[in-house]
Amino acid sequence: MATSLIFLLLVTLTFSASTLISAKSNTTIIESTCKTTNYYKFCVSALKSDPRSPTADTKGLAAIMVGVGMTNATSTATYLAGNLSTTVNDTVLKKVLQDCSEKYTLAADSLRLTIQDLDNEAYDYASMHVLAAQDYPNVCRNIFRRVKGLAYPVEIRRREASLRRICGVVSDILDRLVE
Repeated sequence: MATSLIFLLLVTLTFSASTLISAKSNTTIIESTCKTTNYYKFCVSALKSDPRSPTADTKGLAAIMVGVGMTNATSTATYLAGNLSTTVNDTVLKKVLQDCSEKYTLAADSLRLTIQDLDNEAYDYASMHVLAAQDYPNVCRNIFRRVKGLAYPVEIRRREASLRRICGVVSDILDRLVE
């Protein structure tokens, strides 16, 4: 009986130690991956908030960040489309918001293609799609600029900056994958 108890204790301690080592090892992967980006704190925070991160390799971490970008782009497209109904009388603003919503939808589509590229280890194509996703919001900003007297809303500017930061992190991680 005592032998069984000691054996059970050793197995439990071994399992606990290996779990701690694995978690520490993955934290090291997250941190070392994020150190190669221009947004270290943001990268670490975003990756650690995803429950898949503890078991992800570098490619998996890139995919997680792409997912964060897809969520951002999709929610921004939805936000812009939702504002269409509140601008019923302003046809110019309505058209601008519709165009911008489409650009953010295209950004989300580009990021979906990035996931496929990651699965195929086609990192050059993945980089191309991330850069496209990063640029679509810029087109939205330019659409606002072309309309005289139409200010670029602060909320859209904030969302654009966020997507640019996310795509920058993904690009930096992709660069690490091709090294």
